[in-house]
Amino acid sequence: MSFLRRRRGIVFLSVFVLLALFVLRPGANGLRRRVVNTISLSLGRRVDVQWVKVRVLPQPGFDLVNFVVYDDPAYSAEPVLRAEEVTAVLRLRSLLRGRMEIGRLSLKEPSFNLVRGGNGHWNIEALIERAAHTSAAPTRNTLPERRPVFPYIEAENGRINFKIGMEKKSYSLTDADFALWLESDSEWSMRLAAQPVRTDFNLTDTGTLRVNGSWQRSGSLSDTPLQFTLAWGGAQLGALTKLLYGRDLGWRGGLTLSADFSGRPADLKVTATTSIDDFRRYDIVTQKSLRLTTTCQARYSSIERAISDLVCRSPIGQGSLSVKGRVLAPTGPRIYDLTFAAEDVPIQALVNLARRAKKDLPDDLSATGTVAGSFALRSLPAVNQGFEWTGSGHTERLALRSASSGTDLAFGSVPFNVQSPVAAIKRNSESHTQAMFQVRLGIGPVTATMGKQSSVAIQGWASPTGYNFALQGEGSVQRLLQAAQMAGLQVPQLSADGSANFNFLVAGPWSGFTPPRQTGTAQLRSIRAQLPGISGGVDIHSASLLVGEDTVHVSSVLASAAGSNWDGWLSFSRPCHLFSGCPIRFGLHGDRVASDRLHQWLSPPGRKRTWYGLVDKGTHNTSLVSALNATGTISVNRVEIRGVAAGRVACNLQFHNGSVQLTALTADILGGKHRGEWSGNLIVSSPQFTGSGKFEHVDLSQVATAMRDGWVTGRAKGTYQFSASGKTVQDWLASAKGSLSFDMRDGSLPHIAPSADGIPLRVRHFTGRLLLSDSAFTLEEGILESGNGNYEVTGTASSGQTLQLKFARAAGGFVVDGPLSAPRVVPVNSSDTRASLRP
Repeated sequence: MSFLRRRRGIVFLSVFVLLALFVLRPGANGLRRRVVNTISLSLGRRVDVQWVKVRVLPQPGFDLVNFVVYDDPAYSAEPVLRAEEVTAVLRLRSLLRGRMEIGRLSLKEPSFNLVRGGNGHWNIEALIERAAHTSAAPTRNTLPERRPVFPYIEAENGRINFKIGMEKKSYSLTDADFALWLESDSEWSMRLAAQPVRTDFNLTDTGTLRVNGSWQRSGSLSDTPLQFTLAWGGAQLGALTKLLYGRDLGWRGGLTLSADFSGRPADLKVTATTSIDDFRRYDIVTQKSLRLTTTCQARYSSIERAISDLVCRSPIGQGSLSVKGRVLAPTGPRIYDLTFAAEDVPIQALVNLARRAKKDLPDDLSATGTVAGSFALRSLPAVNQGFEWTGSGHTERLALRSASSGTDLAFGSVPFNVQSPVAAIKRNSESHTQAMFQVRLGIGPVTATMGKQSSVAIQGWASPTGYNFALQGEGSVQRLLQAAQMAGLQVPQLSADGSANFNFLVAGPWSGFTPPRQTGTAQLRSIRAQLPGISGGVDIHSASLLVGEDTVHVSSVLASAAGSNWDGWLSFSRPCHLFSGCPIRFGLHGDRVASDRLHQWLSPPGRKRTWYGLVDKGTHNTSLVSALNATGTISVNRVEIRGVAAGRVACNLQFHNGSVQLTALTADILGGKHRGEWSGNLIVSSPQFTGSGKFEHVDLSQVATAMRDGWVTGRAKGTYQFSASGKTVQDWLASAKGSLSFDMRDGSLPHIAPSADGIPLRVRHFTGRLLLSDSAFTLEEGILESGNGNYEVTGTASSGQTLQLKFARAAGGFVVDGPLSAPRVVPVNSSDTRASLRP
């Protein structure tokens, strides 16, 4: 009974004290020094608290404002822990026993600095070892005892920063939720969930990192038994590469990482599994997802600072890729002893990976065969001697096929080996990384067959930074273009057949997805090419091709098209090709061009279509004329247009956006010389043409012969300009406008006989200006000097060669009308002539 009374009294006293605290709310700054000293002695670190407040509800305890735990000066001058607000909840049972114990310690938005010193140790190692030697009861302990109970420590929405020496890294963990408690007399437990970020980027999709683990008391940290699990999920490769390297490397996929750690830091067993779902390049979208998986096991020793018994395996179909060996000093200048092996890896699996890493590969690209090989990476025993790679491998029955490109490549057995340049290096992490990237995988030589009389010899190397392959061979141009398309190379989309002897180099870096650089030479022979948008083909008898990094130059061209033989050169920039709108420069010379053969060459069989009909609207294929962007010179020995022949024709020719310009157009025509400037817009609904020029020493009898009527003789010179539009000759004549200023000498007009004796009109000198409009010519300012006197000539001539002319002079004149071949000449007296000349 006395015991019950005593117990009820204690409970009553406790309730009374709590009610008094609730009513009076006394300050607790007097306890600040005691709290600070208690925590400082427990942690072995200097602690500072700006203010301490007592709280009663919902549980009695303290609120610590601006809680700071300073770091060991050997590691950092910054605090190891800082929290704006910390809540310490007291254990009610300890109050009943007359003691003050903290049951829960809650940190809101704390900031924690994790520092690795120059000696390789971390700043929290001493804290963990001190906690291991502290006598405390388990957190969940409910039995009364003399030892203080270890509190349940938790942090909400915290931040963990990382420092290496004096350098503060940009990596950190944010939104960190952390908990630490003493599970049993000798075992601590913890859990952590946080998002990895960089302070210099605003990153998302980096996933969530979760760590759960426990460790036991031990005399030293290296002998502490521990059991940890780590899981990292929801991270995207684009955000992850930006987190690790400071830039998005362009890869996509979801990362999942899980790892188990068990044992002691001096002998720690590690098991890890990594997988990437839907792995691909950022600009490649495929229908099927690709999953990459790797499982690793190893042992780590904190004393030797070495990873040993490492075994990693990635299953690929019926085969696998594996890594075995050991790595010393993994966080410093590493020393390697590793073996890499590929066992019966299906080539098709590597093709599936390549289709997600290399753009422009055919979707239906398939492969047969397997690959096997073994390599070793070892650090040389002498100090500062770097690394050495050794090993080799080969493929079995390797063949590639793509129905869309229409070709097969049979390689058979392809040998490969590692080529490791050995050089002295500095003993630092950066130099070791650079040395690792010097290794090259030598491939070949190997010969790939592509059907009858087509083969290519390939030899080269690939490294972590780039690649370089030499290709030599001879074979069908069409097969070579198809093979290049199957390899994802940018080549012209041409329909061509023939043969070529080539020597090419394909090289480039991996970074930034830079397109391959294709350089080299080729000798083309007997090429039959079909140009886009036209029906005729081009026969290239021979040509020399020089492919540079920036330009393609074709020289010594001997070709034929539209019944004409051509020779010359052309060049264009890269990576463009002939009909992509990129600038082309050329110089061509032809022997003969006939308009009827050219029309037949341009027009599809069975269709009436003029050459300018190539740019008709409604076609789904880009026409040759509208796609060309070419500038150069062209010359032809002889040009024939409807019975009129011109010799030594030359001009500067420019195609651009469907417009054509002919400048410095010169020709020997009709016994004289011509020079002019012509232009046209060929892609509008009604093609437009303009021109101007001059001619001299033209034999007018040849003009009459071309018109099949000997109506004029003599020599002439003059200047002209014209404009016309339309798709047919009739459209041109109806829309044509122009003027011709002429100067004729020492000739005659045989069909015009003004005197009764029937003698044709002799022309000593005849000048004037012809205006063309509405399909008719109007003669102005005509002055004709003849043996009979001087005439003022005016009148018209229709497109049907019907004349209406007046020859006037003071002594009388005459009127000419009717057809050009047989006009009527009517004499008139002077008064009638003057009257007829009046407006």
